[in-house]
Amino acid sequence: MSLPSSRAVGSAVPGRWKGALPWIAAGLAGLLAALAFPLPGWSGLAWVSPGLLLLAALGTSPGAAFRLGWFSGLVQFLVSLRWLLAIPFPSGAVAAWLALSLYCALYPALWTVWATMWIRRWTAAPDGGPVPWVSAASTLAGLPTVRRSALWLGLGLGAAGLEVIRGRFLTGFPWNFWGITQWKNLPLIQIASVTGIFGVTALVHWVSLGIAGSVLQLIRSTRQRTSWMSDLRLPVLVLLLVLAWGVRRLAVPRTEGVPVSLALVQPSIPQTLIWDEGANPGRFGTVFALTRTALESRPDVLVWPEGSLPDITRDQFESVTRETAKAGATWVFGTGFGREVEGRPEHYNAALLVDAQGRVVDRYIKRRLVIFGEYIPLENTLPFMRWLTPIGSSFTAGTRAAAFPLGPGRTVVASPVICFEDMFPETTRDHVSDTTGFLLELTNNGWFGEGSAQWQHTAGAVFRAVENGVTLVRCANNGLTCRIDPTGRVADLFQKDGSVYGPGVLRIEVAGRPKDQGPTWYRLRGDVFGITCAVVAVLGISVELLQRRLRTRSGASASTRA
Repeated sequence: MSLPSSRAVGSAVPGRWKGALPWIAAGLAGLLAALAFPLPGWSGLAWVSPGLLLLAALGTSPGAAFRLGWFSGLVQFLVSLRWLLAIPFPSGAVAAWLALSLYCALYPALWTVWATMWIRRWTAAPDGGPVPWVSAASTLAGLPTVRRSALWLGLGLGAAGLEVIRGRFLTGFPWNFWGITQWKNLPLIQIASVTGIFGVTALVHWVSLGIAGSVLQLIRSTRQRTSWMSDLRLPVLVLLLVLAWGVRRLAVPRTEGVPVSLALVQPSIPQTLIWDEGANPGRFGTVFALTRTALESRPDVLVWPEGSLPDITRDQFESVTRETAKAGATWVFGTGFGREVEGRPEHYNAALLVDAQGRVVDRYIKRRLVIFGEYIPLENTLPFMRWLTPIGSSFTAGTRAAAFPLGPGRTVVASPVICFEDMFPETTRDHVSDTTGFLLELTNNGWFGEGSAQWQHTAGAVFRAVENGVTLVRCANNGLTCRIDPTGRVADLFQKDGSVYGPGVLRIEVAGRPKDQGPTWYRLRGDVFGITCAVVAVLGISVELLQRRLRTRSGASASTRA
């Protein structure tokens, strides 16, 4: 048997709905994608969304495919980035939410138009105009299994490649890569220690497209009852091998180095108080009270998050160092500071290391600045851009990673990262050396209230721990303060009365990196897999666009000669 004719299908669907069906399916695909990210984090939906989007665009013209993909991506990012609306600067919040969503939606659009153009060429479908969905589906389902499998694999790699580009183009926006949806699936995400997060993205897309191919085979209703499984055999086999390898990696016992004790302060200070200078003493009082509580357990290191006290006075600084001196504790905290360089002022977002004697012995200056939050693009050329942000002027980015020696004998080395720097795989990798004991993240998600931003950020941090094979410790203003072990397991998580957002102190023990533990393949080689995927995406899209242009010119020339 074969698929029903397009006329039969068309007669079963009311005319007013036929044109809307692809848009409904594309919007649903975007919504499923958004819901797969925290929160709510229904990760299984990530395995359905790409295939559904492909089926929605099947048979459409390249222009229509682009619009469908863009609409799907817009729904995805408007929903998953809704936490931006909580920024206490309404006009900037709405502008950032819309601008980022509109921009990020371009990547699903590019993937969708590439997929439909590739399918057209592989199925020898007419170029240009739309093809009835049933005809396109029947032709695609009738391809040899090898060709369809290669098609699904190529599109999966391309999806990962487009994420690499999004994470780097125009300084990069690496938030919510597709693989993040699987952050709790520990066996699966172990592959990130080899491929980075992009391996998980590619695999999920590959399986999802295999499911779409199986749906087409089921509708086609061929005589062979098991023919629908042909599109899933290879991706599912690879998935099972990855899971088996992940289980084995999780079961390997890990030796531990010298431990260091940390007291992580989570002050949960509302972001609106940053612009209220009169609130500074009260803010300090809150943090100082928590500091005294933290030091009662006599930790090796006291840690404050980013933004806990941006403008600390000398008296406040000395009040804290008197307490750390009594406890014999090192102090790491995030703060802003400024200085003049060649006659012009510069402002920095930094992490400072203060020893038990109250001396600032090292500092790390944030390298990856947040657009409109810490730097204003084209602020000198387009001064009106300053209206979109409350920061006034841009910060200056740092140029190097830092290594903070901590613990008894200063034998455990922590590499600090600030804010969303740990969302950049290649940047975080630069912070890990052979001597790094753990990554120490100081962050402030208080800008976004209490919502999904904290969870999405933590999900990204999980992959940085797996990729580099080191523990990652998060000290946050209002959640999630926690410890993530090298396999991606959230081993410690601060909660108070069942909430992760309130004020309090989390005391943890972090083992230094043992000398016999070698680096992960990703730490050694970096984004070899991801860059390869980006090359596949760029070449695939470019070749299809070029060939379409040549065919159009050739057709025009033939018409002219006729």
